[in-house]
Amino acid sequence: MTSELQLSTIVTSDPERRAAASRDFPNARVVDSADWVWSNAKAHDLVVITTPNRFHVPLARAAIAARIPVVVDKPMAATAKEARELVAEAERARVPLAAYHNRRWDGEMLTAQRLISDGTLGKVVRFESRLDRWRPAPTLDAWRERGAAEDAGGVLYDLGPHLIDQARVLFGPVTKVYAELDRRRAGVLVHDDVFIAMEHANGVHAHLWTSSIAAQVGPRMRVLGTRAAYTKTSADVQEAALRTGRRADEPGFGEDSESNWGLVGAGTDLRPVKTEKGNYQRFYALCVPWLRGEGPPPVAAADAIAVLDIIEAAQRSAAEAKVVSFPQGC
Repeated sequence: MTSELQLSTIVTSDPERRAAASRDFPNARVVDSADWVWSNAKAHDLVVITTPNRFHVPLARAAIAARIPVVVDKPMAATAKEARELVAEAERARVPLAAYHNRRWDGEMLTAQRLISDGTLGKVVRFESRLDRWRPAPTLDAWRERGAAEDAGGVLYDLGPHLIDQARVLFGPVTKVYAELDRRRAGVLVHDDVFIAMEHANGVHAHLWTSSIAAQVGPRMRVLGTRAAYTKTSADVQEAALRTGRRADEPGFGEDSESNWGLVGAGTDLRPVKTEKGNYQRFYALCVPWLRGEGPPPVAAADAIAVLDIIEAAQRSAAEAKVVSFPQGC
């Protein structure tokens, strides 16, 4: 997927996943324990941690101890405090650390960035963004549905980081947070229906939704400006394509069909606007100069901390029915 990076080792103890990994990546080594990686640190230039959330911090610490640069999936940690401690540990050891917030390269996100930067929308005043699912029957034994704090389960920690990170990338620091967090399905221990309202330092208001009980989903994204608006009904195609077994290096991967393009304009004067090609592999392309010391990380660890600060502010807001403020911006 990125010509200058080679997948060297895959760690999984699950027999079915080991067999699938060996089949799909015949040139990669498949091992059943991360200890093999730490013992062979010099054979690796980067470790990517994509485990259940409770293992993010201990595995990242092990990578830092082995002096291997590390990328940690979202959320970087279960708490902002843990994330700060992890970042401080990496800085002391001088080990590069980045967060995997791949939805910065969603097609609709890239399209919104272009329309904002080229002035098509005018001054943006409101941003609406959704990542909804229809999963009315919870899988209570799945780790994302568990209620333990260290699991960081539920849609607030699963899809919430993407929504918050996208809004911060587009509009900068957040100064106020209001949230409604609910458990709607019988027996669930985690939030499965979430609304977050944020005010950015530049005056833009962002409304974010994520739910497991969306029998009908709303528009994926709507950006309202003083000249025009951009509305995208359907979501980026990359995740769905990957679930069907497609690879990011296949021709046409990440391209949206014309029938799913969003609309730009005002009132009845609307026109389709081509969706920018989704580009998750861009994250890894940006890893190359970063690892060589020639550029910043694809996603700074500080951004992952800010996302966790906002998630925790949302929890306080919902618990106390109040707006939580960040006077210096977050």
